Amino acid sequence: MLALRAKAAARSALKPRLFSSTALRRSDSENVPKPPPPIDDSTSALDYKRIVRTRPPPLPEMDLPRSRTAEEAVTNILYNTPPPSLQPFKTHVLNCLVQNEPGVLSRVSGILAGRGFNIDSLVVCRTEIRDLSRMCLVLRGQDGVVEQARRQLEDLVPVWAVLDYTNTNCIQRELLLAKVSILGPEYLEDQYTGGPTHEPRRSLLPDTTSHDPSKMEKEVKLAHNFERGAHPEQDTPAPTPLTPSELLRLKSNNLQSVNVLSSQFGARIVDVSENSVIVELSAKTSRIEAFLSLLKPFGLLESARTGLMVMPRTPLRNPEESDEASADDQVVDASLLPPG
Repeated sequence: MLALRAKAAARSALKPRLFSSTALRRSDSENVPKPPPPIDDSTSALDYKRIVRTRPPPLPEMDLPRSRTAEEAVTNILYNTPPPSLQPFKTHVLNCLVQNEPGVLSRVSGILAGRGFNIDSLVVCRTEIRDLSRMCLVLRGQDGVVEQARRQLEDLVPVWAVLDYTNTNCIQRELLLAKVSILGPEYLEDQYTGGPTHEPRRSLLPDTTSHDPSKMEKEVKLAHNFERGAHPEQDTPAPTPLTPSELLRLKSNNLQSVNVLSSQFGARIVDVSENSVIVELSAKTSRIEAFLSLLKPFGLLESARTGLMVMPRTPLRNPEESDEASADDQVVDASLLPPG
Protein backbone atom coordinates (compact mmCIF):
# COMPACT_ATOMS: atom_id res chain seq x y z
CA MET A 1 0.00 0.00 0.00
CA LEU A 2 2.78 2.39 0.81
CA ALA A 3 4.48 1.70 -2.52
CA LEU A 4 1.24 2.29 -4.45
CA ARG A 5 0.68 5.62 -2.70
CA ALA A 6 4.25 6.73 -3.47
CA LYS A 7 3.79 5.87 -7.18
CA ALA A 8 0.51 7.81 -7.33
CA ALA A 9 2.11 10.85 -5.69
CA ALA A 10 5.01 10.74 -8.17
CA ARG A 11 2.61 10.60 -11.14
CA SER A 12 0.60 13.55 -9.87
CA ALA A 13 3.80 15.58 -9.43
CA LEU A 14 4.84 14.86 -13.02
CA LYS A 15 1.51 16.03 -14.47
CA PRO A 16 1.51 19.72 -15.59
CA ARG A 17 -0.77 22.02 -13.64
CA LEU A 18 -3.55 23.61 -15.65
CA PHE A 19 -4.91 27.07 -14.77
CA SER A 20 -8.14 28.49 -16.02
CA SER A 21 -8.20 31.69 -18.09
CA THR A 22 -10.38 33.42 -15.54
CA ALA A 23 -7.82 32.81 -12.79
CA LEU A 24 -5.04 34.22 -15.01
CA ARG A 25 -7.06 37.31 -15.84
CA ARG A 26 -7.85 37.86 -12.16
CA SER A 27 -4.18 37.66 -11.15
CA ASP A 28 -3.15 40.04 -13.97
CA SER A 29 -5.78 42.60 -12.97
CA GLU A 30 -4.60 42.47 -9.38
CA ASN A 31 -0.98 43.14 -10.41
CA VAL A 32 -1.84 46.18 -12.59
CA PRO A 33 -0.99 49.39 -10.67
CA LYS A 34 -3.95 51.63 -10.02
CA PRO A 35 -3.72 55.43 -9.95
CA PRO A 36 -4.08 57.08 -6.55
CA PRO A 37 -7.50 58.49 -5.71
CA PRO A 38 -7.90 62.22 -6.37
CA ILE A 39 -7.51 64.65 -3.49
CA ASP A 40 -10.81 66.46 -3.19
CA ASP A 41 -11.06 67.41 0.48
CA SER A 42 -8.90 68.50 3.37
CA THR A 43 -9.26 65.23 5.30
CA SER A 44 -6.59 63.75 3.03
CA ALA A 45 -4.07 65.87 4.90
CA LEU A 46 -4.97 64.00 8.11
CA ASP A 47 -4.36 60.64 6.45
CA TYR A 48 -1.04 61.86 5.10
CA LYS A 49 0.12 63.09 8.49
CA ARG A 50 -0.88 59.79 10.15
CA ILE A 51 1.29 57.83 7.70
CA VAL A 52 4.27 60.09 7.12
CA ARG A 53 4.72 62.16 10.25
CA THR A 54 6.83 60.60 12.95
CA ARG A 55 7.01 61.59 16.55
CA PRO A 56 8.25 65.20 16.71
CA PRO A 57 11.46 65.96 18.59
CA PRO A 58 11.21 67.60 22.00
CA LEU A 59 10.75 71.34 22.16
CA PRO A 60 13.84 73.54 22.53
CA GLU A 61 14.87 73.97 26.11
CA MET A 62 13.94 77.29 27.60
CA ASP A 63 16.19 79.34 29.83
CA LEU A 64 17.01 77.89 33.22
CA PRO A 65 15.25 79.72 36.04
CA ARG A 66 17.54 82.16 37.75
CA SER A 67 17.55 83.02 41.42
CA ARG A 68 14.77 85.51 42.10
CA THR A 69 14.58 88.28 44.64
CA ALA A 70 11.89 88.60 47.28
CA GLU A 71 10.01 91.17 45.20
CA GLU A 72 9.95 88.88 42.19
CA ALA A 73 8.85 85.93 44.31
CA VAL A 74 5.96 87.90 45.80
CA THR A 75 4.92 89.10 42.35
CA ASN A 76 4.97 85.55 41.07
CA ILE A 77 2.85 84.32 43.97
CA LEU A 78 0.31 87.12 43.61
CA TYR A 79 -0.10 87.07 39.84
CA ASN A 80 1.00 83.48 39.13
CA THR A 81 3.27 84.57 36.30
CA PRO A 82 6.52 82.76 35.41
CA PRO A 83 9.73 84.77 34.98
CA PRO A 84 10.17 86.17 31.46
CA SER A 85 12.30 84.23 29.04
CA LEU A 86 15.68 85.65 28.09
CA GLN A 87 15.76 84.14 24.60
CA PRO A 88 16.28 86.73 21.84
CA PHE A 89 13.53 87.66 19.42
CA LYS A 90 14.47 86.95 15.82
CA THR A 91 12.77 86.72 12.45
CA HIS A 92 11.30 83.34 11.51
CA VAL A 93 10.16 82.25 8.05
CA LEU A 94 7.44 79.59 7.96
CA ASN A 95 6.37 77.82 4.76
CA CYS A 96 2.89 76.25 5.02
CA LEU A 97 1.56 73.73 2.52
CA VAL A 98 -2.22 73.95 2.82
CA GLN A 99 -5.29 72.62 1.06
CA ASN A 100 -6.71 75.04 -1.50
CA GLU A 101 -10.13 75.66 0.04
CA PRO A 102 -12.01 78.61 1.56
CA GLY A 103 -11.19 79.61 5.13
CA VAL A 104 -7.61 78.32 5.38
CA LEU A 105 -6.06 81.78 5.62
CA SER A 106 -8.41 82.91 8.36
CA ARG A 107 -7.72 79.81 10.44
CA VAL A 108 -3.94 80.16 10.14
CA SER A 109 -3.99 83.86 10.95
CA GLY A 110 -6.37 83.21 13.85
CA ILE A 111 -3.97 80.73 15.42
CA LEU A 112 -1.08 83.20 15.18
CA ALA A 113 -3.16 86.12 16.43
CA GLY A 114 -4.34 84.09 19.40
CA ARG A 115 -0.74 83.45 20.41
CA GLY A 116 0.14 87.15 20.13
CA PHE A 117 2.15 87.08 16.89
CA ASN A 118 2.18 89.99 14.46
CA ILE A 119 2.58 88.77 10.87
CA ASP A 120 5.23 90.93 9.19
CA SER A 121 4.71 89.41 5.74
CA LEU A 122 2.21 86.99 4.23
CA VAL A 123 2.24 85.59 0.67
CA VAL A 124 -0.31 82.98 -0.47
CA CYS A 125 -0.57 81.51 -3.96
CA ARG A 126 -1.48 78.29 -5.73
CA THR A 127 1.25 75.82 -6.68
CA GLU A 128 1.69 73.51 -9.65
CA ILE A 129 -0.72 71.10 -7.91
CA ARG A 130 -4.37 71.99 -8.35
CA ASP A 131 -5.46 71.38 -4.75
CA LEU A 132 -2.30 72.63 -3.00
CA SER A 133 -1.34 76.17 -2.02
CA ARG A 134 1.88 77.56 -0.56
CA MET A 135 1.76 80.11 2.25
CA CYS A 136 4.92 82.00 3.29
CA LEU A 137 4.79 83.68 6.71
CA VAL A 138 7.37 86.02 8.25
CA LEU A 139 7.08 86.79 11.97
CA ARG A 140 9.26 87.65 14.95
CA GLY A 141 9.45 85.63 18.15
CA GLN A 142 11.46 83.31 20.35
CA ASP A 143 12.49 79.88 19.11
CA GLY A 144 10.45 77.87 21.62
CA VAL A 145 7.27 79.92 21.21
CA VAL A 146 7.48 79.87 17.40
CA GLU A 147 8.02 76.11 17.43
CA GLN A 148 4.89 75.65 19.55
CA ALA A 149 2.92 77.80 17.09
CA ARG A 150 4.32 75.83 14.15
CA ARG A 151 3.17 72.51 15.63
CA GLN A 152 -0.22 73.99 16.40
CA LEU A 153 -0.56 75.13 12.78
CA GLU A 154 0.44 71.69 11.55
CA ASP A 155 -2.38 70.12 13.60
CA LEU A 156 -5.03 71.99 11.60
CA VAL A 157 -7.09 69.81 9.28
CA PRO A 158 -6.43 71.61 5.93
CA VAL A 159 -2.68 72.00 6.62
CA TRP A 160 -0.40 69.35 5.15
CA ALA A 161 2.92 70.49 6.60
CA VAL A 162 4.61 73.58 8.09
CA LEU A 163 8.35 74.02 7.44
CA ASP A 164 10.66 76.42 9.27
CA TYR A 165 13.15 77.99 6.84
CA THR A 166 14.80 80.26 9.42
CA ASN A 167 18.20 78.54 9.46
CA THR A 168 18.00 77.14 5.90
CA ASN A 169 20.03 78.33 2.92
CA CYS A 170 17.23 79.86 0.85
CA ILE A 171 16.53 82.26 -2.00
CA GLN A 172 14.53 85.22 -0.66
CA ARG A 173 12.82 87.67 -2.98
CA GLU A 174 10.37 90.53 -2.58
CA LEU A 175 8.73 92.66 -5.27
CA LEU A 176 8.56 96.46 -4.95
CA LEU A 177 6.63 99.04 -6.95
CA ALA A 178 7.55 102.65 -6.09
CA LYS A 179 6.16 105.86 -7.59
CA VAL A 180 8.80 108.62 -7.56
CA SER A 181 8.33 112.30 -8.33
CA ILE A 182 10.49 113.89 -11.03
CA LEU A 183 9.49 117.46 -10.15
CA GLY A 184 11.69 117.59 -7.09
CA PRO A 185 11.10 117.34 -3.34
CA GLU A 186 9.79 120.92 -3.11
CA TYR A 187 6.59 119.89 -4.94
CA LEU A 188 6.04 116.68 -2.96
CA GLU A 189 3.48 118.06 -0.50
CA ASP A 190 1.45 119.57 -3.33
CA GLN A 191 1.54 116.31 -5.28
CA TYR A 192 0.06 114.49 -2.28
CA THR A 193 -3.06 116.67 -2.54
CA GLY A 194 -3.27 116.27 -6.30
CA GLY A 195 -5.34 113.10 -6.22
CA PRO A 196 -4.60 109.88 -8.12
CA THR A 197 -2.67 111.71 -10.84
CA HIS A 198 -0.35 113.37 -8.28
CA GLU A 199 -0.53 116.60 -10.23
CA PRO A 200 0.46 119.61 -8.08
CA ARG A 201 -1.57 122.77 -7.92
CA ARG A 202 -1.17 125.07 -10.91
CA SER A 203 -0.34 128.02 -8.65
CA LEU A 204 2.93 126.37 -7.65
CA LEU A 205 3.93 124.99 -11.03
CA PRO A 206 5.89 127.30 -13.32
CA ASP A 207 3.49 128.71 -15.91
CA THR A 208 5.18 129.64 -19.18
CA THR A 209 2.08 131.13 -20.83
CA SER A 210 1.35 133.91 -18.33
CA HIS A 211 3.61 136.58 -16.92
CA ASP A 212 2.14 136.95 -13.46
CA PRO A 213 4.78 138.69 -11.31
CA SER A 214 3.78 136.67 -8.23
CA LYS A 215 4.56 133.38 -9.99
CA MET A 216 7.80 134.75 -11.35
CA GLU A 217 8.84 135.88 -7.90
CA LYS A 218 8.17 132.40 -6.50
CA GLU A 219 10.33 130.84 -9.20
CA VAL A 220 13.17 133.29 -8.56
CA LYS A 221 12.97 132.73 -4.81
CA LEU A 222 12.97 128.96 -5.26
CA ALA A 223 16.05 129.01 -7.51
CA HIS A 224 17.81 131.47 -5.18
CA ASN A 225 17.23 129.25 -2.15
CA PHE A 226 18.43 126.23 -4.08
CA GLU A 227 21.73 127.87 -4.99
CA ARG A 228 22.26 129.24 -1.48
CA GLY A 229 21.66 125.73 -0.05
CA ALA A 230 24.45 124.35 -2.24
CA HIS A 231 26.86 127.20 -1.25
CA PRO A 232 25.70 128.67 2.09
CA GLU A 233 28.90 130.66 2.58
CA GLN A 234 28.42 132.61 -0.62
CA ASP A 235 25.82 135.34 -0.97
CA THR A 236 24.89 135.11 -4.62
CA PRO A 237 22.50 137.51 -6.26
CA ALA A 238 19.02 136.44 -7.23
CA PRO A 239 19.07 134.54 -10.54
CA THR A 240 16.94 135.31 -13.52
CA PRO A 241 13.65 133.45 -14.03
CA LEU A 242 13.90 129.97 -15.53
CA THR A 243 12.96 129.52 -19.14
CA PRO A 244 10.77 126.61 -20.37
CA SER A 245 13.84 124.83 -21.78
CA GLU A 246 15.60 125.08 -18.43
CA LEU A 247 12.56 123.65 -16.64
CA LEU A 248 12.43 120.77 -19.10
CA ARG A 249 16.15 120.17 -18.60
CA LEU A 250 15.78 120.00 -14.81
CA LYS A 251 12.94 117.49 -15.10
CA SER A 252 14.92 115.31 -17.50
CA ASN A 253 17.91 115.42 -15.15
CA ASN A 254 15.79 114.11 -12.25
CA LEU A 255 14.46 111.36 -14.49
CA GLN A 256 17.97 110.39 -15.55
CA SER A 257 19.16 110.31 -11.94
CA VAL A 258 16.31 107.98 -10.96
CA ASN A 259 17.07 105.78 -13.97
CA VAL A 260 20.78 105.51 -13.07
CA LEU A 261 19.97 104.67 -9.45
CA SER A 262 17.49 102.01 -10.57
CA SER A 263 20.00 100.40 -12.92
CA GLN A 264 22.56 100.19 -10.11
CA PHE A 265 20.09 98.18 -8.00
CA GLY A 266 18.86 96.03 -10.88
CA ALA A 267 15.47 97.76 -11.03
CA ARG A 268 13.66 99.10 -14.09
CA ILE A 269 11.23 101.90 -14.84
CA VAL A 270 7.88 100.46 -15.93
CA ASP A 271 5.85 103.67 -16.26
CA VAL A 272 6.71 107.29 -17.13
CA SER A 273 4.24 110.15 -16.74
CA GLU A 274 4.46 113.93 -16.77
CA ASN A 275 5.20 114.31 -13.07
CA SER A 276 6.30 110.87 -11.79
CA VAL A 277 7.69 107.45 -12.71
CA ILE A 278 7.05 103.93 -11.37
CA VAL A 279 10.07 101.74 -10.58
CA GLU A 280 9.97 97.94 -10.21
CA LEU A 281 12.53 95.98 -8.17
CA SER A 282 12.75 92.31 -7.16
CA ALA A 283 15.39 91.69 -4.49
CA LYS A 284 16.00 90.77 -0.86
CA THR A 285 14.31 92.71 1.90
CA SER A 286 17.49 94.52 2.97
CA ARG A 287 18.22 95.60 -0.60
CA ILE A 288 14.69 96.91 -1.08
CA GLU A 289 14.86 98.94 2.12
CA ALA A 290 18.19 100.45 1.01
CA PHE A 291 16.69 101.31 -2.39
CA LEU A 292 13.70 103.01 -0.76
CA SER A 293 15.94 105.09 1.49
CA LEU A 294 17.83 106.36 -1.57
CA LEU A 295 14.60 107.16 -3.43
CA LYS A 296 13.17 109.32 -0.63
CA PRO A 297 15.23 112.45 -1.46
CA PHE A 298 13.69 112.50 -4.95
CA GLY A 299 10.17 112.43 -3.49
CA LEU A 300 8.54 109.05 -2.83
CA LEU A 301 4.81 109.29 -3.62
CA GLU A 302 3.64 105.68 -3.20
CA SER A 303 5.15 102.26 -2.59
CA ALA A 304 3.74 98.72 -2.64
CA ARG A 305 5.53 95.52 -1.57
CA THR A 306 4.40 91.94 -2.10
CA GLY A 307 6.07 90.40 0.94
CA LEU A 308 8.82 87.81 1.22
CA MET A 309 8.81 84.66 -0.93
CA VAL A 310 11.26 81.88 -0.01
CA MET A 311 12.48 78.73 -1.72
CA PRO A 312 15.35 76.56 -0.41
CA ARG A 313 18.47 76.17 -2.50
CA THR A 314 19.24 72.82 -4.09
CA PRO A 315 22.39 71.32 -2.50
CA LEU A 316 25.28 70.66 -4.86
CA ARG A 317 27.40 67.52 -4.65
CA ASN A 318 31.17 67.92 -4.84
CA PRO A 319 32.65 65.10 -6.97
CA GLU A 320 36.00 65.31 -5.18
CA GLU A 321 34.41 64.68 -1.79
CA SER A 322 32.44 61.71 -3.16
CA ASP A 323 35.60 60.19 -4.64
CA GLU A 324 37.45 60.57 -1.34
CA ALA A 325 34.57 58.99 0.54
CA SER A 326 34.43 56.05 -1.86
CA ALA A 327 38.22 55.57 -1.57
CA ASP A 328 37.99 55.48 2.20
CA ASP A 329 35.21 52.92 2.10
CA GLN A 330 37.20 50.46 -0.03
CA VAL A 331 38.70 47.48 1.81
CA VAL A 332 42.47 47.10 1.23
CA ASP A 333 43.82 43.59 0.78
CA ALA A 334 46.78 43.08 3.12
CA SER A 335 48.43 40.66 0.64
CA LEU A 336 48.78 43.44 -1.96
CA LEU A 337 50.66 45.79 0.35
CA PRO A 338 54.45 46.06 0.08
CA PRO A 339 56.53 44.31 2.73
CA GLY A 340 57.18 46.19 5.91
